[in-house]
Amino acid sequence: MSGGGMSGGGMSGGGSRRTVEEQLARVLDAVQALPGEPRAIRDAASRTLAEPATAAHDIPLFDNSAMDGFAVRFADVAAASADSPTTLRVIADLPAGVSDDPPLGPGEAARIMTGSPAPSAADAIVPFEDTAGGLADSLGEVQVLRAPAAVGAFIRRRGADLRAGDDVVLAGERLGAFQLSAAVAAGVERVSVTRAPRVAVVSTGSELLAPGDPASRGRIPDSNGPLLELLIADADAEVVLVARVADDADAVRAVTATAVERGVDVIVFTGGVSAGAYEPVRGAFDGRGAVEFTSVAMQPGKPQAFGALESGALVFGLPGNPVSVAVSFEVFVRPALLAMQGRTEIHRPRASFTADAAWTTPPGRRQYLPAVVDLAARTVRPATAGGSGSHLAGGLARARAFAIVPADVEAVAVGDAIDVMLVE
Repeated sequence: MSGGGMSGGGMSGGGSRRTVEEQLARVLDAVQALPGEPRAIRDAASRTLAEPATAAHDIPLFDNSAMDGFAVRFADVAAASADSPTTLRVIADLPAGVSDDPPLGPGEAARIMTGSPAPSAADAIVPFEDTAGGLADSLGEVQVLRAPAAVGAFIRRRGADLRAGDDVVLAGERLGAFQLSAAVAAGVERVSVTRAPRVAVVSTGSELLAPGDPASRGRIPDSNGPLLELLIADADAEVVLVARVADDADAVRAVTATAVERGVDVIVFTGGVSAGAYEPVRGAFDGRGAVEFTSVAMQPGKPQAFGALESGALVFGLPGNPVSVAVSFEVFVRPALLAMQGRTEIHRPRASFTADAAWTTPPGRRQYLPAVVDLAARTVRPATAGGSGSHLAGGLARARAFAIVPADVEAVAVGDAIDVMLVE
């Protein structure tokens, strides 16, 4: 990625606020996709394809049986019925894995198992349940009690799913479980994928304790660090540095230098970006041209910082309250991480739900409310009775979505249609 500074200062305090879209556009304009690298298909799970993965062979690879039964000539059994069964001589047995292609003459059949290559001379499969003896009496002779529905019945034709040279997974798509399985089935051996973005997570605050340390008056656990580590991993990025620093601008500068030395693509700070007396991220960067501090018309997450260092690393400064961190990550950081990977779709899925509780909204700011959703009833309600406070970390445990309420809506009433961002 190229370096380059962004204008310092920006909008803060009581000045005009940017819209969410304006801030996101600023972020995405600074993102450059990471280069592709070749990988064996089994080593490429969860990566994003830089080039399409094309089928090396057809799927199915050969005509094969969709049922356990008998490969037959349709003309021989077209008139078969329970009152007038057709008797065929079984001249071959075809378990899965064989390559035999037995010739079938008039009145002949081959016992065949699901997935086995269908004989070239056969044009239909009769399942065991459509015969008199079924599997128990399936060698020697077989009596067919029901005719196949048509020529080709229960035969999976070669290439019916994909042909060699077809795109199996497109560039910009994630190689998840389904996509990897399809690529392997199509004979793909190697793919070109973008590497995982390398990310540093830095929590700021003299009050922070390491997770698991006993809390005390004035000291609280650092829940933002673990939160971001998991969110970053879910975005298929790699956390290469986790740190906590006191409210000290020099400490922020030092950890930034360490992150750059480790070759990070992104640094995510939490806390220290607002207008208080002890704001170490602002103190380290404000007025230096690399990182801009601004106010965004959203709640939570109003104070935001973003910029690019000379190394090319992107810097995000998020508010310190846990709900603000979660919202800011979903709205700004996650899309940037996916865009760096060349992902075609960089946003969480959204849908309209019906509010089954009433709640208040902040004046003049778009609300992102941690929410509980009922997918069957298509309803949404706040995840915590405390409302939308950015400090209410306990409510995140119940949240499966964010209810998104426009800035011009004064309150939500039961029955209102609500736009919902699904995160699980």
